[in-house]
Amino acid sequence: MKKIAAAIIYILAFTPGLVNGQQIDFGKAWKEQRFSIFNSNDYTLNGDTLGIKSKGTVSLLWSFLPQEMWGKKYASWEWTVEKSVPATDLTQKGGDDRNLALYFIFLPKKLAKVVQENNVRALLKNPDVRILMYVWGGAHKLQQIVSSPHLGSRGQSIIKQLSGTGTWLERVNLRQDHKRAFSENAQSLVGLAVSSDSDDTRTEVLANITRLLIE
Repeated sequence: MKKIAAAIIYILAFTPGLVNGQQIDFGKAWKEQRFSIFNSNDYTLNGDTLGIKSKGTVSLLWSFLPQEMWGKKYASWEWTVEKSVPATDLTQKGGDDRNLALYFIFLPKKLAKVVQENNVRALLKNPDVRILMYVWGGAHKLQQIVSSPHLGSRGQSIIKQLSGTGTWLERVNLRQDHKRAFSENAQSLVGLAVSSDSDDTRTEVLANITRLLIE
């Protein structure tokens, strides 16, 4: 049954003509944000695929979106984890390792053009930002909404996969999930980010994200 469901999601998400999606290119537009000068993940950017290796490290890879994508409603992607961190409490600062987190960053339209001149660290501190994170990892229930210990009310995680290895296809309704997570309507989708975090448990993540579509 799981294989049939996965095949259906794959057809809906990735067959041309069934969705009006724009594939995200993992290329030069993406930049790394380190949280420590000596602490960095390894990222391999190769068109439709982003490879990630985190070995006792943590960092963030991010990119702004062009204005024509600010009103998009859906996203789909395939992600794979070959090496996994253990399950952790994602509400605990300093103990919240996770394999992968895919960030969707929202701002009021009137602010969206202004912040494009900022770096992501300044953006994450903006009181008007809302960051919806889809997470692979954590000692929580699937689809549970977990508040970020680093972002406060600005960031909410939705648990899509539990800690462990494997490959999964995802398709999400960003606007619906934003409403569920923040109890307010989503504004402009101005940016994306990806993180992997293994520094607290001193373990290793080996993973990739491929065919990320924004619809």
